[in-house]
Amino acid sequence: MPSRYKMIHRVEFSDTDMAGIIHFSSFFRYMEVTEHAFFRSLGFSIVMEHEGSQYGWPRVRVECDYKRPVRFEDELEVELIVREKRDRSIRYQFDIRKSGDTEPGLIAQGGFTVVCVHYDPSVGRMRATQIPQALADQIQVSE
Repeated sequence: MPSRYKMIHRVEFSDTDMAGIIHFSSFFRYMEVTEHAFFRSLGFSIVMEHEGSQYGWPRVRVECDYKRPVRFEDELEVELIVREKRDRSIRYQFDIRKSGDTEPGLIAQGGFTVVCVHYDPSVGRMRATQIPQALADQIQVSE
């Protein structure tokens, strides 16, 4: 059962600011894209239908600590680590390193707490609900 997932991202020109350094918000997009790929690797989608119900994963907490600058065309390895899994939520840690970096250490470290919600289109509302068992069975908390 997976508890970690890695993905490579290339810093695009549009991800940078006027100083040529990656804009802080780009890190959140890289973390989110890695989370989506993690779900796909398990055979699910982040926007999923399961047994006739629609589920989503809104963020209830996000954070990121920035350690070193990154520039256009750098490649980043984003590692998703499952830190906690509860009945209705998952907490991820994201360790971000520069691919092939000769300087050890993190570029940034972030985290998301996401809550599983059931979406009822008849009332246009979301409600926290248990993570579908078929998905929960595939996710393990990292040691």
